Amino acid sequence: MRRARPLLDAVPVIRQLKRQPFTTSFPSGHSASAAAFATGVALESKSWGAVVAPVAASVAFSRVYTGVHFPSDVLVGAALGVGAAFAVRGVVPTRSQLPAPGTPHADAPQMPDGEGLIVVVNRESGSAGTAPVVQEALPRAEVVVCDPDELRTELEKAAGRGRALGILGGDGTVNRAAAVAAARGVPLAVFPGGTLNHFAYDLGIESVEDTCRALAAGDAVRVDLGRFTPGPDGSEEPGHFLNTFSLGVYPDLVRVRERWSPRIGGWPAGVLAAVLVLRGRRPLEAEVQGRRRPMWLLFAGNGVYKGVGPTPGHRQNLVDGLLDVRVVHGGRAPGWRLPAAALIGKLHRSPVHATRHLRRLRIGGLAPGTLLAYDGEVALAPPELVLDKVPEALTVYRPQDLL
Repeated sequence: MRRARPLLDAVPVIRQLKRQPFTTSFPSGHSASAAAFATGVALESKSWGAVVAPVAASVAFSRVYTGVHFPSDVLVGAALGVGAAFAVRGVVPTRSQLPAPGTPHADAPQMPDGEGLIVVVNRESGSAGTAPVVQEALPRAEVVVCDPDELRTELEKAAGRGRALGILGGDGTVNRAAAVAAARGVPLAVFPGGTLNHFAYDLGIESVEDTCRALAAGDAVRVDLGRFTPGPDGSEEPGHFLNTFSLGVYPDLVRVRERWSPRIGGWPAGVLAAVLVLRGRRPLEAEVQGRRRPMWLLFAGNGVYKGVGPTPGHRQNLVDGLLDVRVVHGGRAPGWRLPAAALIGKLHRSPVHATRHLRRLRIGGLAPGTLLAYDGEVALAPPELVLDKVPEALTVYRPQDLL
C-alpha cells in the first residue's frame, strides 16, 4: 500500500540505516520473509523452529528500531508471512501430511537389540558415518563396512548368515540389497544413509530410529519390486528397481553429474550436467509397445507417483502392481520440452508429455550404446527389454505406527 515511511526526526543517528529504503512502508517485506521462513521451519521441526523464531523476531524488531517501518507495518507483514507458510504447505504437503502408503503387513522376526541382523554399509554412501549410530542403537547387530565393488559379495554372505539383512546407503545401494533379500527370502531393514533415500522416505522411514522401532517390534510390510529383462549391461538375469527406471536424457545426466559431483558438489554438478547433456542432444528413437517414436525421456515408476511432470515425487501405494510410465515426446529443444512437461504434467496427453499406468511395458529398437538408469545407477541397455513387476516380492521392516 502507498504508505510513506516514518519520519526519522525522533530516531538517533546511530540507529538509522546507512542507506534508507525508497519504497513504500506498508507492509514490511523483511518481516514477512522472516516470519514465513521461521514458520516453515517450525512446521517441519519444533526444535529448529524455536531456534529460528528469535532471529525472525529480531529482524521484525529491527525494522521499527531503525525507524524504517511503523509497528503496524511489521505486524501485518509478519501475519502475511505466517499465512504464506501455511498456504504453501497446503498446496505442497510435507511427508508428514501425506497418507501412509498402502502396504500389506508381513511377518518378520523381532530384533530389539539387533541380534541376528547383519547390516552392510556402503563405505562411499553419502552418510556412511552413520554406521556407529546403527551399531550403538543395535549393539548385538553385526555391521560390515565395505567398498562398492565388494557390496554384492558382502550382501550375499549377510543374507545367508543372518535372520534379516540390513543395509545403510542410498537408493542405489538399497537396490542391490533388495534384489538379494528378495532372492534369498529374508526381510530387509533399510537405514537411510545416502545422498538420495527415496525408497526409505516413501516407506515413511526417515531416520535410524524409525527402523530400530520396527526391528524391535517385528513390524514389516510387503512391497512390489520393479523388474526389467534382460538385466543391465547384457546380463541374462533381470534387473530390479525399487523406485524408477528411465531412458533418454536422464541416464546421461546422472553419468555426468556423478563424474563432476566429487569435484564441485552435487547441485553445481547437476546444473553442469544439464547444460552439457541438453546442448545439441537428439531425441532417443525406440519402439514402445510396438510403436516407434522419438522421445527425450521415458520414465517408469515402481508404483503410481503422486504429483506432476515427467518425474514426480511421492508414492502412496507400494503394492499397486502398476508401472507409472511417463514420456516426454521428441521434438526440438529438450531444454524447453522437459520444463514444459513438468508444468503441464497433469494432462493425461499433450503435445509434450503423456502418462499411462501399465502392468507391462515392451521397449525395442534401442541403438547400441544406449544408456538406462535404475534407482540412480547407470548401465548399457539391451536392444530390447520388457518392464514388469514382481508383486509383493520384498519384505521390509517398517514401524506399525506409520501404517
